[in-house]
Amino acid sequence: MINSSAWSPYARQLLNWGVTAGSVLLCLFILPTRFPGMQLLGVGPNWLLIWVVAWSVKRSPWQGAIAGLTLGLIQDGMTAPHPTHALSLAIVGFLTARLQKQRYVQEDFISVALIVFGMAVIAETVTAIQFSLSGFGGNSALANRTLTEIWFYHQRIALSSAILSSLWAPAIYYPLNRWWEQMGDQEQVPT
Repeated sequence: MINSSAWSPYARQLLNWGVTAGSVLLCLFILPTRFPGMQLLGVGPNWLLIWVVAWSVKRSPWQGAIAGLTLGLIQDGMTAPHPTHALSLAIVGFLTARLQKQRYVQEDFISVALIVFGMAVIAETVTAIQFSLSGFGGNSALANRTLTEIWFYHQRIALSSAILSSLWAPAIYYPLNRWWEQMGDQEQVPT
């Protein structure tokens, strides 16, 4: 770990922003990749959802929602804009922060994995609802899908995404949480 305690507060803040932005870019770059053994029924981990949960666990609901909205808009820029990922990730960020995790569960890998599992199911459900509502517009290319097809595939996608994302959550959560704690501790120590 970088010893940044001797650095100026401005330099530490820039370093913190750089590490945070770098972790987002890493999650964005590995999002479309499918490494061998890292997919289940053709679905991979939702790296941005894991990042939003890691960010939101110790932040306010609005900070979590803004992070989710921002990353969702970036993901929409990389993929199809409909259905939007911004709505589901904003909801995930808001709900994760609302859990007030420190009151209910201990901070460990298991609780974070369980939170990611639940939030992945919620995010995929929001996406399935958007697919369902797009069928009522009539002019959408997705209008030919029936509600039965949408909700059948939703079950498979939601469960696969939730399982894989929760298994990979500690790989993102632990280093980021340690970094943010270290940066927070250094901000509280008078220089």
